Amino acid sequence: MSAAFNKITEQASPYRHLEKMSIRELLTNINTEDQQVPMVVASAIPQIEALVTIISDKMLAGGRLFYIGAGTSGRLGILDASEIPPTYGLPQGLVVGIIAGGSEAIQKPIENAEDSWEQGWKDLEKHQISDKDVVVGIAASGTTPYVIGAVKAAREQGILTGCITCNYQTPLADAAAYPVEVVVGPEFVTGSTRMKSGTAQKLVLNMISTSVMIQIGRVEDNKMVNMQLTNAKLVDRGTQMLMERTGITNYEEAKQLLLKYGSVKKAVDAYKSPAS
Repeated sequence: MSAAFNKITEQASPYRHLEKMSIRELLTNINTEDQQVPMVVASAIPQIEALVTIISDKMLAGGRLFYIGAGTSGRLGILDASEIPPTYGLPQGLVVGIIAGGSEAIQKPIENAEDSWEQGWKDLEKHQISDKDVVVGIAASGTTPYVIGAVKAAREQGILTGCITCNYQTPLADAAAYPVEVVVGPEFVTGSTRMKSGTAQKLVLNMISTSVMIQIGRVEDNKMVNMQLTNAKLVDRGTQMLMERTGITNYEEAKQLLLKYGSVKKAVDAYKSPAS
């Protein structure tokens, strides 16, 4: 660990005696702290850009994106990965979230799961990971053994690696080829990295996955033309998109065309190039 490493995420909250604050004071102070997060993320855009570039290149070449983390960080990775198929119509398994302790850990903590240096790589190996893929480790502290071990092992195997962390000069950032450091400072509740750190990680994950999906062609203009039609709201949204893109004026006609082909993109292609 670098001598310069300072775990800012564990520093004492600048706010004291929270239990004596009114509800309005609590909410106002939390909001004051939260307002710092977007500006910190903005300062990390060059790092995020470098990571998005290599992920896009790998996925265009047929590779996959793996997020790996523990606790809140692991859950955020799983959340981002799970939203890709319905939002962008990407097949399951191309963006994968892995959490220390497995699926049970999504809803409840698994004792000591994050403390193994070897288990993270073992969990990645279950997916037949290769140098076609990218691994992004997520850990607010930047010191989680499960995540560091996975990223180190992946890099040793020639796999491109990135990370998202909320401290400077961490062991995780040192292990990753493309680190993203979003250092938002001490938490309102000391050490509660589900707060500002979690918000920063979520913002970065949104930026990564959205930008990558655009780069690999899952968005046209500003529309999610490949989204899955999993509920009435999305069918209505898709119908409106289809009407806009084709000039169809009859809502029911557009809806039936959408449902027949399963996505806006496929329906537009079929409408513009009808079978002879």
